[in-house]
Amino acid sequence: MPKDMAQNTTIFTRRESEARSYCRGMNAVFTRASGSEMFDGEGNRYIDFLAGCSSLNYGHNDPDMKQALIEHITADGIAHGLDFHSETKAAFLEAYEEKILKPRGMDYKVMMTGPTGTNAVEAAIKLARKVTGRTNVISFTNGFHGMTMGALALTGNKGKRGGAGGGSLADVTHMPFEGALGENVDTLEMIDAMLSNPSSGIDAPAAFIFEPIQGEGGLNAASDAWMQGIEKIARKHGALLIVDDIQAGCGRSGSFFSFEASGIKPDMITQAKSLSGFGLPFAALLIAPEHDIWKPAEHNGTFRGNTHAFVTARVAIEKFWSDDTFEKALAEKAVLLTTALKDVADLVDGATLKGRGLMQGVDVGSGELAGAICARAYELGLVIETSGANDEIVKYLAPLTTPEKVMREGFDILLQATRDVTGNMKLAAE
Repeated sequence: MPKDMAQNTTIFTRRESEARSYCRGMNAVFTRASGSEMFDGEGNRYIDFLAGCSSLNYGHNDPDMKQALIEHITADGIAHGLDFHSETKAAFLEAYEEKILKPRGMDYKVMMTGPTGTNAVEAAIKLARKVTGRTNVISFTNGFHGMTMGALALTGNKGKRGGAGGGSLADVTHMPFEGALGENVDTLEMIDAMLSNPSSGIDAPAAFIFEPIQGEGGLNAASDAWMQGIEKIARKHGALLIVDDIQAGCGRSGSFFSFEASGIKPDMITQAKSLSGFGLPFAALLIAPEHDIWKPAEHNGTFRGNTHAFVTARVAIEKFWSDDTFEKALAEKAVLLTTALKDVADLVDGATLKGRGLMQGVDVGSGELAGAICARAYELGLVIETSGANDEIVKYLAPLTTPEKVMREGFDILLQATRDVTGNMKLAAE
């Protein structure tokens, strides 16, 4: 793309929907990317601490995935196959079975649901209602599960729900997530009490659904004990347990699934974002075999299974999850991340750290401050976003493969941005 055209943004304001968001605060016209770096048409370099909102856990244009995809395409490999059998799908399923499921003692059917996470969530709640014969689903405060109507009903964010235009977002009960009512309130006890009371007004649930780490809701990380408690309550009340691992999965928490350390056994698990490994649209629902009661074509979609994504997802699994080398490296990087974010938090009165693994952030207390820090970081060459009910958290989501040198360079930019913003605020106050 010629440089004089690369930075011309008038076509976007003239033709693209007002629904666009990220580009409003970061308006570069990006032309290429590699690893943890992005470049615009003028040659400016940006360190990527967003990674497609955790869709690029293995970085931009991983060379092994790229080569496998090029070979598949140049050999006239299947580009679109509905749910036909294909050798690429078989290879992905075999890799997933051997490298992901079996080592963890897990047994799930894999349902290809469509291109994005919300498709997997829709399939999960639809199946839970079919299995149990109930309609109510329990989700949690600050949870985010997608933007289509069923998934949106589960989502807590007022702004996102407002996009429904007043349409029905029914058959969902929102319960308090761990810590949502303060450290001294046992939300497990409260939830069980409400469901055990026949006069509480809450219908018996078909399922519980939660994110082990709430990505959009503020990096609230559920403890192992809380996740175990929700599983116990679900079993007690005859409900299924659905874990939304769309953003926190595929290594983001430090393990392939973000709930592994808890030992819980979900009935269903939603996956998307980095499942393809390459940023290609790919979502799936893992279903305990006894609950896979779909009739043929009872839930389908034109793009239920991205054949190109099967190619790259297989490579991602074989390259990063064949042994524990990658997982050990993630643990080391998580320590580096926590240390760096503490330095940022020290610059802001009352700031605290949120999240775990490689999904952490700094709660700076206000959306205005967090937004200003991220905006200044962008000016300095760092792509990073906010999170939380009021966008009050500066959120780290860099590719898991980011070299330590680049991580530290990005942290230096974030520190400088925080110093600049807080310094200007102090001057303004004086």
